[in-house]
Amino acid sequence: MPASLARGLSPRLGGNCYNRNMTITERVLASGPGWRVADVICTAGPADRPFEERHEHASIALVTRGSFQYRTSQGSAVLAPGSLLLGNAGACFECGHEHAAGDRCIAFQFAPDHLDAVAAETPEARSTGFAVPRLPPLPALMPLAAAAVAEAGREEPDPGALEELALRLAGAVAAALAGAPRAPLRLSARDERRVTEVLRRIERGAEEALPLHRLARQAGMSPYHFLRVFRASVGMTPHQFVLRTRLQRAALRLRRSDDPVSTIAYDAGFNDLSTFNRRFKRIMGASPREWRSVRR
Repeated sequence: MPASLARGLSPRLGGNCYNRNMTITERVLASGPGWRVADVICTAGPADRPFEERHEHASIALVTRGSFQYRTSQGSAVLAPGSLLLGNAGACFECGHEHAAGDRCIAFQFAPDHLDAVAAETPEARSTGFAVPRLPPLPALMPLAAAAVAEAGREEPDPGALEELALRLAGAVAAALAGAPRAPLRLSARDERRVTEVLRRIERGAEEALPLHRLARQAGMSPYHFLRVFRASVGMTPHQFVLRTRLQRAALRLRRSDDPVSTIAYDAGFNDLSTFNRRFKRIMGASPREWRSVRR
């Protein structure tokens, strides 16, 4: 860990905290004074006992694949692709894979003074610490998330681009937290398992027709109860999550390929090109062609 990250971190909290368990591999993509970006892969599954770990530095981790249960003093939540895990420096936490195996994240890690400076420049930011365990795939965060995944996926990621993305993401998170709810609803392990199964189903086939009643039937719940539990767990409704997943995948393919926009839209699950263009621009802040034109 760079020395600049080590300065100012809280002492270890809890007698059973570990820095890493055997199921996690981490590859640093870029780093600098007070920040670094890493590709983190976890292979844990239902047969692995969860470990209590400790955030060595403040962390904003973008989930890019898989799902897991995240438990910390700020609360608990189910993390799915597009979600942002929030961790305070020195805080103990536990990631569980009781219901499905494996996940992958891009972790943006900061020294506390780095986040202090970001919060100081963010209107209405209440504090530099994270009071909630995660943020869902909010529209304001999706363009940055897609750009981060595209940059991290390059054979040789650009450190300058990743540093800018890290700071922009930290500012966007601080702004989003200014209006975030303070006390997430506590869910049962059974609710978490059912939501995890649905999240994995969406991840496997987001381009398919996935109406609420069908997802609720898979979860073994009434549509209304499923809607409430899913929203409390993931931070948005099932329909919103499906749309965000489709748009995120379309944004990545636009950056990574020269396939026609119409092909990408239809493959992502949009049956109408004009609807895709309209929703893409509203969420990503640019039309599909404009988004592709800024590709490095």
